[in-house]
Parts: sequence; structure tokens; C-alpha cells
Amino acid sequence: MADPVVITRPASQSDSLAQKVAAIGREAVLFPLLDIRPLADPAALKAALAEIGSYAMVAFVSPNAIDAAFALAPAWPRDIVFAVMGEGSRAALARHGITDATARVASPQDKERTDSQTLLATLDLDALRGRRVLIVRGETGRELLADELRAAGVDVTQVAGYRRCAPELDAARAAQLCSLLERRCDWIITSSEALRFLLPMAERCAGTEGVAKLQHQHLVVPHARIEETARALGFADVTLTGSGDERILAALQSRP
Repeated sequence: MADPVVITRPASQSDSLAQKVAAIGREAVLFPLLDIRPLADPAALKAALAEIGSYAMVAFVSPNAIDAAFALAPAWPRDIVFAVMGEGSRAALARHGITDATARVASPQDKERTDSQTLLATLDLDALRGRRVLIVRGETGRELLADELRAAGVDVTQVAGYRRCAPELDAARAAQLCSLLERRCDWIITSSEALRFLLPMAERCAGTEGVAKLQHQHLVVPHARIEETARALGFADVTLTGSGDERILAALQSRP
């Protein structure tokens, strides 16, 4: 019998991937490692979006950032450039009617490393110099994109669109995690932050033995930066797939 596939995306973003996992004949287990919550005060985001016509480009760090912004600003200027990191964000834009056919969408060419650095490599920084760019992200995150754009002479406004936090490890979730650690599973990890949340959860379940059992699990990750985090945290069995659900599914199907 094939190993279960543990999907750790936020609960609101897991169903589609779970259905695809089931369609290839695998058992999908939902164990969210991030809660995505609205801002306590979205005033800064609303103010930035009220001036959307003054921006040459808007960059979204995740699908959550896209959904937060489009909830407040369903209409966007036709000439604005949309910049995103990975295939998940492209899919989120498409749900709001933004595709390559309807707008200019910039994203990394290297599907195995979809992050700020590879996005920057695709942007025409000369064309952006002296112009305004809006970055929508979570309350915390890397500063690389904003810092590099500013260094290139771009006028950057960066605002939060949502909050990220670890879900509560209540008795039911603790029991579920303890059960998963006793089995061989394929864990789909789509966030370095989520992986960092998982380790102390395993320790709460079974102490250092729980951490050791977790580190022997197989991780499936879409981005090189997550792979680097995983190996730094003691995981040896890590498969890097590249961005997009189809690459994740292909990796699961090719697993012996």
C-alpha cells in the first residue's frame, strides 16, 4: 500500500491538491501548518490600493497576498505589471481574471527556484527606475525584493495583506501528528516557515524521538529555498519538484 501524502498547506488552500492526490490513487491527509488570517487593521493596504493607478507594477509574494488585495480592489489598471513568484500565484491571479492574455504578468523562468532573486532577474529594472512599485505580502517576510528594487532606484511601497501564524496543536491534532510519525509518509511542504512550525510540534508529541522520526520522513518541496531550510533542519530525504501542483504530483508518482 502506498504511503499517505500529508498536505500541509493552509486549510483553505488544500482541497484542490488533495483531490489531485486522490486522483492518482494516493491517500491525502490534511495537516495544515499555517493559518492565514485577515489583518486586524487593513487601513494601510486600503490606502495603497486607493492609489493603484500610480504604480507601474504590483508584486505579490503569495496567493494569499493576491486574494487579500483583490478582495479590496477588484478592478485594476490595464497597463500595470503583475509580478508573482510561482505557479500557485499565477493560478490565483487567473481566478481573478488576470492571465498572460489579459495583462502583463512577470514571474521567474526557473521553475525550481521561484523566489525574490529569480523574480528580480526577469524584471526590467531600468524601466522601473524612478517609478512606483507596490509589494503586497504577509506581516513578516524577506526584505530582499524591496531592498533590491530600492537599490535600483525604484520607489517601493510595501504593505501587509494578511497574517500568518501556526495553528493550535490541540489534542486531536497532536494525536493525528503522533499517528503520522509512526508511519512512512510523503509530506508536501510549501513554506519554510511552516516547516519550522512542524519541528516543535513533533517535539511536543514525542520529545526528541518525535523530532527524529519527523526528520526521517520524506519531504516534497516546490522551491530550492525550502529544500535548503529542510536540510539545515536535519531532513535528508527531500525531493525538490519545482513550482506548481503538476510537478508535485509527478514527483509523487515517480517515487518508488
